[in-house]
Amino acid sequence: MRSRSSILVGRDPELRIVEDALASARAGSGGALFLVGESGIGKSRLAAAASDLAFASDMVLLRGRASAVGPMVPFRSLTEALLSLLRRGEPIDVAALGPYRPVLARLIPDWGPPAAEQAGGSLVILAEAVLRLTALVGAGHGCLMVLDDLQDADAETLAVLEYLIDNLAHQPTLLLGLVRAEPCQAHEVARSSARRGTGRVLDLGRLDHDGLGRIAASCLDVAPAAVPEAAVELLWAGSAGNPFLIEELLGGMVDSGLLVEAGDDWRMAERGTADMPVSVARTVARRVEALGPQARELLSVAAVVGGRFPLAIVGEVTGLPDRELLNYLHSEHATQLVAVDDQIPDWYAFRHSLLAEALLTLLTPVERARLASQVADAVEVVFPGLPGEWCQACAALRLDAGDLLAAGLLFAEAGRRYLAQGAANTAVALLDRAWDLLAGADPGPRALTLESLLHALAEAGLVERAIDSIAILDEIGGLDPRRRAELHTRLAWAAAVAGRSEHGLSQLRAARTLLGPNAAAEDLAPIDVVAAHLALDEPGEQQLRTAEDMARRAAIVAEAVPLPVVACQAWQLAGLVTRSRDPDEGTACLERARELAVRHDLPIWEIHALVKLGNDDALRDGSIERLEQARRQATTAGAVTARYIAEQSITLCLVLNGDFATAEAMIEQVLSTAARLKLLETVQFLLLNRAILAAHRGRRREMDEALVEFRRWEGDVQPQYASRVYGLGRAFCALLEENRERAVTELAQALRAEEENPTVMQLSGRYGLHLLLGCLDGTLDWPAFEERTSVPAAGFRWDRLYALFARAVLEGRAGRHDEATGCVEEAVKVGAPYEMGRHLGLRLVSEAAQADGWGTPVDWLRAAEEYFHNADISPVASACRGLLRDTGVRVGQRRGGVDDIPASLRAVGVTAREYEVLLLLGDRLANREIADRLHLSTRTVEKHVSGLITKTGRPNRIALSEFAADAVRR
Repeated sequence: MRSRSSILVGRDPELRIVEDALASARAGSGGALFLVGESGIGKSRLAAAASDLAFASDMVLLRGRASAVGPMVPFRSLTEALLSLLRRGEPIDVAALGPYRPVLARLIPDWGPPAAEQAGGSLVILAEAVLRLTALVGAGHGCLMVLDDLQDADAETLAVLEYLIDNLAHQPTLLLGLVRAEPCQAHEVARSSARRGTGRVLDLGRLDHDGLGRIAASCLDVAPAAVPEAAVELLWAGSAGNPFLIEELLGGMVDSGLLVEAGDDWRMAERGTADMPVSVARTVARRVEALGPQARELLSVAAVVGGRFPLAIVGEVTGLPDRELLNYLHSEHATQLVAVDDQIPDWYAFRHSLLAEALLTLLTPVERARLASQVADAVEVVFPGLPGEWCQACAALRLDAGDLLAAGLLFAEAGRRYLAQGAANTAVALLDRAWDLLAGADPGPRALTLESLLHALAEAGLVERAIDSIAILDEIGGLDPRRRAELHTRLAWAAAVAGRSEHGLSQLRAARTLLGPNAAAEDLAPIDVVAAHLALDEPGEQQLRTAEDMARRAAIVAEAVPLPVVACQAWQLAGLVTRSRDPDEGTACLERARELAVRHDLPIWEIHALVKLGNDDALRDGSIERLEQARRQATTAGAVTARYIAEQSITLCLVLNGDFATAEAMIEQVLSTAARLKLLETVQFLLLNRAILAAHRGRRREMDEALVEFRRWEGDVQPQYASRVYGLGRAFCALLEENRERAVTELAQALRAEEENPTVMQLSGRYGLHLLLGCLDGTLDWPAFEERTSVPAAGFRWDRLYALFARAVLEGRAGRHDEATGCVEEAVKVGAPYEMGRHLGLRLVSEAAQADGWGTPVDWLRAAEEYFHNADISPVASACRGLLRDTGVRVGQRRGGVDDIPASLRAVGVTAREYEVLLLLGDRLANREIADRLHLSTRTVEKHVSGLITKTGRPNRIALSEFAADAVRR
């Protein structure tokens, strides 16, 4: 007879669901399926059938399972799945993964050193990397990822899976997860995905009598009708329809002679049912007894190791040479219990986890403790230093052996290792266990364990629990004040990252109290760096100065100690804060930070310094070359968040340069991933850039929508953004609508926000656009202009563009016409990178030049009109044409803008000019105001309003204005 059925029985509906899901994945619409059921119910068989279907349709197959030995191990199943991809030699265009290739090196050592950046959302970034890899390898033909035994998976793996589940809908990947039906986190993940509609759970039930008979028939190689009815009933009594138990009990019946072969049929022996093996344990016991004492010891050792075991460990415990071990493991009876592991060389696995569990039930508690101790000793010999998962596995073995102290110390060490790898949640679980086991130990080890636990809690985002737990240190002692102060400082940083400034400040106060009034400067430096960052989030006029003082103090001390990371953090913060006051000094601070990062081999801090230096270059001369360099280095290093920070700065530069299409594409591409990764600051920055982009296109509705989304992501909570919202955003949109008064109001708001809460962000308009509008309307005279432009911060190129236009206005008004013209010429050169900004300046300065009789306003207006017409910014183009007509120049009629008219209005004959008037009516402007805005006569506006009333069927001008506000604006 066969030990296993050759057919899949009773799973036709589930198999159809799997087939449909595979087809959808091949078509680019992936998803997640979870097979849930008791042990032995057939999850692995159904997954194997799914794998066969995927292989037959040329899909890429990735397979992995949770921890092989002992307790759960971070990323075990994911690592196995990705390594299985490499072992099959699947061609992978690694370069297409961009910055995510080094991130995946955390799971695939063959891909080089892991990414330099591990902090701040690293699990989410790792999940995104896995998502991108499966999308890459599955492009065109689909990808199936099978993850078994998820009930044993660690918290980090499940966090990655949750991310994958929520983002597979538009990917060519099907995730097939196998979960035992028992209370566990994986079971909740599966059920939660089903509730959200992002995954589906297939609950596998037991077979009925008919299914049981078909399995028995397949194993006995007969037709179902040939299986004796008495055998079916006995199998049902012992298995209740569990497929694995059916096969095991059937094997036991045959082995015991209860079911015997009679020619081409089978019949029940004339024996009582009391001889029927009613448990798998008894079946396994008979098979083990047939192997002899040495084989029984071998398999018992293997069961103590786990469902999968390395040959070397078993050999070390039993003392058997490899040849004898292999002879035993490949004997006829043993192969019914164990098989070669197809994932790891020189490893074996029980054919089912129930077999290992059954073997353990055959051991007395004393025997099991003895074997656990021997296996732990063997692990320490075979794997010196207990690398990787073996530290945790050895801890579990020591616990089974009853050595609580040794187990506690090993769990603590394993927790510290996983914390260093970024697996903070697993570290918390292990350190919690160590803390309990070390209850009777000396204060020293307990204090060190608690210290590690608090670090892990902070990294896992469990800030409240960490803060609440720190008081326990007072009860046990064991840490000197300096170590405790370091701990409070770490918690302060975690609170700051979580946006909980009050908790952060509280922890810093505790740290300073512990160090006392005579604390060493080197102990205060890390505290000052965190305090400086927290100061930036506080409202008030002196916060930038406070942050700068603390950052500089920390930087000087950190360099001397040395504390290179603290020094890099401090100099970068000092450079960022100083830039608003003295750009050259700010750049010097950033160069110092970069030099330190290079000297101490801190690549991630070098990249962050490069990004900030790239921002300096962009502010000074409009160049994005260094930002692109930082972007490339971040890609190479796998510093994903650093790359997005560089790209958010590049998008703003592209907007100012007038490269709107490229800026829009990059904003949307980065924003979609940043939102998925929940990188809050990056999302806020990009949404602000999206609003600024819309404003620089004159699209108020798009700008307002972007700002609504910006507020939804709490962008309005941060006072540092306000000056750009009003200065670079709203004010520019108003100018492109030819609403000068509104632009002045928005700029005043930007300057007021900057004065109330000084910011590290520049380009509010204080040194540029605000000067030009003030000179144009006569509210800014020479002394005020000179005072404003005399500060170093007025030297940024974007601001210099408008400051030069403003100087031209003042020179022309003073009668110095040549000087005024020279200023415009210089402004055009300075504004070379800024196409829209340069032409807007020409349109604005032409009014003053025309009124005061200097320069060549006709040429400037023609250039501006041509640009704004082609850019489809009709209010400014119309204003330029109106100003040209005022000079007596004949201007051809532009018929553009028709495509912008809604179809319903085009159908009744509304012209492009009438539509411009209608839009302004929606702003409740009087005819005189509309005439000024469009540079028309009041009489012409009246004629357009009359025509609109007739064409839209409105009774009067008031109704027409309401129609414009309600219908057209919508």
